[in-house]
Formats: sequence, C-alpha cells, structure tokens
Amino acid sequence: MSADRRKIAARIQHALWLIFFAQIVIRFFVELPYNYWVSWLPAVGAIAISLVASRSAARRIETRAPAPVWVAPPVTGRWSALNSPADKVPSHGTHHLAQTYAIDIVAEPGEGPARPAPVWFWPVAHRNRDYPAFGASLHAVADATVAHAEDGQRDHLSRSSLAGVLYFWLVEGVCRTLGGSRRVVGNHIVLDLGEGTYALYAHVQRGSLAVRAGDKVVAGQVLGRCGNSGNSTQPHVHFQLMDGPDLDTARGVPFSWHDVGVPAAGEAFAVGEEGRGACAVSTAW
Repeated sequence: MSADRRKIAARIQHALWLIFFAQIVIRFFVELPYNYWVSWLPAVGAIAISLVASRSAARRIETRAPAPVWVAPPVTGRWSALNSPADKVPSHGTHHLAQTYAIDIVAEPGEGPARPAPVWFWPVAHRNRDYPAFGASLHAVADATVAHAEDGQRDHLSRSSLAGVLYFWLVEGVCRTLGGSRRVVGNHIVLDLGEGTYALYAHVQRGSLAVRAGDKVVAGQVLGRCGNSGNSTQPHVHFQLMDGPDLDTARGVPFSWHDVGVPAAGEAFAVGEEGRGACAVSTAW
C-alpha cells in the first residue's frame, strides 16, 4: 500500500470513528432516524480498514523485511524493556502509527526508590515524580535534523491500578484516538536520520524540549526529557524507527542499539555517557 493510499485510509478510518462515537452521544438526546444496528456500520468499516492495513504490513514483512538500523540508545543509566520487538512483531500488537518495531523502556536505577509496582485498587494513581524515568534525559541516537518537536501537552498521573487502567482504555484511549496520532503519542520528537529513516521519541515531558524543528543535532545531544503525556500508563520512553515523518503513513523500521542490541521484555540494560559522540547510523548487522 502506497503512502498516499495509507494517508487516505487513515483519514477515512478516523472519520468513521468520529461518526460512530458522535452517534452514541447524539443518541442520548434524540432518537436516530434509522435502526440501531446501522449505527455500528462506521465502526465495522474502521475495523475493516485496520485489518486490511495490518495484513498489508504483515505481508510486507513476510516477503521483504526491512534491514535493521544501528543507532545509539536514546537514554543513559540503567533501564529495562517492557514491550519489545525482541519478543514479538508487531511489538505493541499493531502496525498502526509505525509501531511495528517500537520499544517501551522504564528506568531501573541501582540505587534509590524503585518505580511503583502495579496494584489492583489502591492507590488509584501515582505522581510522576514517584517514577525514576520521569525527567530522565533523552539523547539523539545519531547525527540528525529535528523534523518535528512539540511539548505542550500535559503529563498526567500514572494509570497503574485496575481502575486507572480501565479509565485509560475506555475513556482516555478513545478520546485520544479521536484526537488523532499526536494525542496518542503525546509530546514527541521526530529526528530525520537521513537515508529515509526517522526516529520517534513519544510521551516527552511537557516543557522539556531542548531543540526545535530544523535544528541540527549530534549523537548523544540532549533533546528533552522523559514524561507521561499521551497514551501512557506511567513515565517511560517509547522509541521507534520509521520510514517517514508522518505517523499516519510511515511504516516501522527495525533498530538495534550499539552495545545493547534489542533488549527483550523484562531484560535490564545499562548505558554509560561515554562514547555517544562516536555513534552513527548503519543499516548492516
């Protein structure tokens, strides 16, 4: 599927979801002039588009998987992986928004308080500063140009209890999906690494940007800080490579971090400060 077709499909899908949920709201006030089951057709259409796009992405991987790109890690210190392409592809269960090979990582410091563990009921939420990842510096993974950078969305409380997760999926997730891709990824940075490869940092901390669109950056340079904006249950770094700057049309590209590789879910890794400036992009293993 071409980029133009993916863009059109994304816009149609978004419009169908808007129509579907608008009907739900309107039905609270007036009776719609057609059968109840007809109101589900937009949702069925949106799901069908998603399935077709997913099948197209899966077929592309099966027949001609893209080469992995070597870059530096986007963080320093001790971290561990959550969702990872080392375990499954697509790593987040979807190819949507170029997340095929995306990874989520959380800070796991050797000293000091550990991040709060998920609970069933209480506390319903935690403050962001309770998580060691919050405010951690984000580094350029290679010499690059900043294609996009924004940090105006708020950092919300964690969603680490059952009630918080339900609210996240049933309310926030729906509203952000209707708001478009930028509401899903929250504050974010996109780097143009050259040769048709782009790096995305999602859920960036509000007001933390150290760069803006058009800036030239070098590997290891601080770009901003880890936050908890967008579709995020706790402060963490969501990182992915893709073949374009537009989340609605880009496709995921596999990555590998110098001296780290691709950590699997639950696997801890450490990154030092030294040697960052020497890191560069490579498309060979």
